Amino acid sequence: MNRHASPTAIIADDERLMREQLKRRLAEAWPELEIVAEAANGTEAVALVGAHRPDIAFLDIRMPETTGLEAARLLSGQCHIVFVTAYDQHAIEAFERGATDYVLKPADPERLKLTCERLKDKLGATPGDMEQLLARIARQMAPGARPDYLRWIQASVGSSLRMIATRDILFFRSDDKYTRVQTAEFEALIRKPIKELADELDPDEFWQIHRSTLVRVDAIAQIQRDERGQQIVQVKGNPEKLEVSRAYSQRFKHM
Repeated sequence: MNRHASPTAIIADDERLMREQLKRRLAEAWPELEIVAEAANGTEAVALVGAHRPDIAFLDIRMPETTGLEAARLLSGQCHIVFVTAYDQHAIEAFERGATDYVLKPADPERLKLTCERLKDKLGATPGDMEQLLARIARQMAPGARPDYLRWIQASVGSSLRMIATRDILFFRSDDKYTRVQTAEFEALIRKPIKELADELDPDEFWQIHRSTLVRVDAIAQIQRDERGQQIVQVKGNPEKLEVSRAYSQRFKHM
């Protein structure tokens, strides 16, 4: 690992806005740290580490072409690795006993400050072998292991981008182009269809009640029948009535 007058790092994430946010928050937490390059996937990250020889690589776990885990295996011993993830405890359990660190998206300033302090302590040491840690993470994320569910949704509100915790979302509702993300305070838009969201959200937290609608279970205030006998879901904090299609009516079979 090359030594620099100031510590250096690269950031790898396939979402440009997430790279920009992490870069801003790193500047606040560790002003001396120089971000020398940014990558959109693991393949680029490996090439950039070879070109710039940074002290640290911040790697998003899930990236196209080469994932953050695959990149970390290729970079083992070349620089200190920090994993960045939008997924929560299930994958993180594998990091807790590891020789590296992790940051949850969106990066919490206080948690990122702790990560930076840990990295400062490690800069004088040679990065360790990551094989055991990577094997542990792979086991946690393997098919058949407990799945990692989304905790945050990145959505557009007017001309700005918001990070919305899933616990604050009342329901998702799709049309032909967009999916509306509804909270008690505001609505936002994403392009991800309901089918994909249904696979990525915790099924104990969100129920699909229509091909175009997902509702958070603990946000349901009541279920009624209209004059046609159709089941209608009313959620807390929002007047909109959500229709339950016949395919999902068994959710409320006692109604």
